[in-house]
Amino acid sequence: MFQVRIHGRGGQGVVTAAEMLSIAAFEEGRHAQAFPSFGSERTGAPVVAFCRIADQEIRLREPIMEPDALIIQDPTLLFQVDVFSGLKKGGYILINTSRSFTELGLADFVRDWPAERLLTVPATDLSRKHVGRPMPNVPLLAGFAAASGIIRLESVIKAINTKFSEKIASNNIAAASEAYQFVLDEVAGASHQEAAHA
Repeated sequence: MFQVRIHGRGGQGVVTAAEMLSIAAFEEGRHAQAFPSFGSERTGAPVVAFCRIADQEIRLREPIMEPDALIIQDPTLLFQVDVFSGLKKGGYILINTSRSFTELGLADFVRDWPAERLLTVPATDLSRKHVGRPMPNVPLLAGFAAASGIIRLESVIKAINTKFSEKIASNNIAAASEAYQFVLDEVAGASHQEAAHA
């Protein structure tokens, strides 16, 4: 079973992101479960949502305490909430930012991490560019697909088409496709750097 925890703020589509991730997994014939953890639901308040993906029925119902992957929709949460709590060593970290992990002040935390699992994508910028609104959730899902290989971009696109009307869907697909390529390039660059240092 692969477990994903998504951190963001109210109004950023965190819950929708988890739902769409589960739809993408269903598209591939997997079992999936998505659910939010609400404190206060006001806009801007920290929100967490969870998604489990497995090849057999999922019987767990509790929040994800030891995720295999973190998707962080708002980098301002990094030092306000313990977003890394329980993250499995060497797990995937995808942050919505154009800054590096070092620039974010995370160099010490991720020192022994595999470089190809530490990823960033300027999801808010891509969303503004293609959708006209700062909604980082869809580009981050596509970035997660590129980073992890757990789901395919085609499945993310099917989930987008399921969730949104035609015009909004096509704009989101454009943002998702660019984010997917961005992260693929980042993973390739990280692997190349590791090979050079080996």
